[in-house]
Amino acid sequence: MKLLVALDIDGTVLDHDEVITERVRTAVADAVAAGAHVVIATGRSLEGTVPVLDRLGIVEGWAVCSNGAMTLRLDPLLDKGYEISDVVTFDPGPVLTILREHLPTALYLVEDETARRKVTAAFPDGELSGEPLVVPFEELKAGPATRVVVRSPQSTPEDFLAVVERVGLHGVSYAVGWTAWLDLAPDGVSKASALEVVRERLGVAPQDTVAVGDGRNDVEMLAWAARGVAMGQAVPEVQAAADEVTAPVEQDGVAVVLEDLLAHRR
Repeated sequence: MKLLVALDIDGTVLDHDEVITERVRTAVADAVAAGAHVVIATGRSLEGTVPVLDRLGIVEGWAVCSNGAMTLRLDPLLDKGYEISDVVTFDPGPVLTILREHLPTALYLVEDETARRKVTAAFPDGELSGEPLVVPFEELKAGPATRVVVRSPQSTPEDFLAVVERVGLHGVSYAVGWTAWLDLAPDGVSKASALEVVRERLGVAPQDTVAVGDGRNDVEMLAWAARGVAMGQAVPEVQAAADEVTAPVEQDGVAVVLEDLLAHRR
């Protein structure tokens, strides 16, 4: 099966309690066994992605992390089972400076080209995997970054959208999350841009691409795929970017899509 299937993690493969149901796990395994290139494409960092790959049993191929700024090549013969194959960085200083002026009480995170993360203070429990290093704000500006995260627990997503519109963010790509969470990546970088590189390496035709996701950071990916599928709980703007809408994560919507693919490809 010469097919590339890109899957988001949170709200797609994992439910909101970070559970992967047996139906979803089986559907992913069946797709891999049938020869599909299943590529996880997530906003999570490397550290948050690898355990999910392990839970899904995906040990070969590719994975896209940090909203496209980092791509992993998976190979069980490698020491860690993967290597960082592609990294795109930017200078976080200017955007951090302007955002701090408008969001002085927010939490800030910067991830570098080796997937190391620094934060200004601890994030709410359960939002980050591992233990990022806590540093002074000015230290976040030092060196290139693959990703900047701004978290403002007292704000709403609408507040963030208003700030972004007011200040204008130049030289970066951005996505606003379900909560007051702003994700910044190098300009022009998205899950879609990284997946296009993977598609070319795999020799998969553009018409043989499928993507499933639920977040605003999935919009470009859903538009990129020949068959873009939004999860049933996705907000209207995400559903509008897709070709179709599947069941919500609570009803194993991603498994519905994979089962349908296999049924039509046999």
